[in-house]
Amino acid sequence: MCGRFTLHHATEDVAERFAVEQTLLELKPRFNIAPSQPVAAIVQRESRVLQELKWGLVPSWARDPAIGNRLINARAETLADKPAFRSAFARGRCLIPASGYYEWKREGRSRTPMLVRRHGGEPFLMAGLYERWPTPEEGVLRSCTIITTEPNEVAALVHHRMPAILTEGAAEVWMDREFTDVEALRRVLRPYPLSDLVVHPVSDRVNRATDDDRTMIEPVDPPAPEEDPQLGLGF
Repeated sequence: MCGRFTLHHATEDVAERFAVEQTLLELKPRFNIAPSQPVAAIVQRESRVLQELKWGLVPSWARDPAIGNRLINARAETLADKPAFRSAFARGRCLIPASGYYEWKREGRSRTPMLVRRHGGEPFLMAGLYERWPTPEEGVLRSCTIITTEPNEVAALVHHRMPAILTEGAAEVWMDREFTDVEALRRVLRPYPLSDLVVHPVSDRVNRATDDDRTMIEPVDPPAPEEDPQLGLGF
């Protein structure tokens, strides 16, 4: 899955790299973006627009927006089949820019937070879906989910899923509103080329969604391996 990520690149950098023609927000460096928080997303209107969405998809038919708390990720393999995602898959595909994403590596009873990023530190695009949900108080709630897929060999060192990171060509297909071939769209969501990604441990401060500063993306020493309790018993 993808439950935390970072976006600390400037608005101008993101807009230039990803052919954004209109920006409706000014990006501020964020190092620990968590579900239910606002995120920057690229949507396709007459042109590509960078705007703010809430992380946690609320389908247009939902009675309660709290459903979004359970829909922070969507599996690439079942987008066209799940009622929660079917409509957005057809008409609400979007891109979520990121500088890296966090995942927790399980080793025995411990969970070590790891940062996955591009080798050169460049931003990348995660495939997403977005929806509009009418609210009496706010008018419209705009929300999104991040799509996950099978991991490449680098990401598999940490977790059995990874966000669907798109190459430039794949992003063009994903954002083409006229493109409706379900199987071809699924193929776009294949694992990202492994040679471009690196992974390293980071501070466990990332566990606290309220913590958010640059030190969170800095590498730390990996934790010491757990001792086998039987060793102290003479086995």
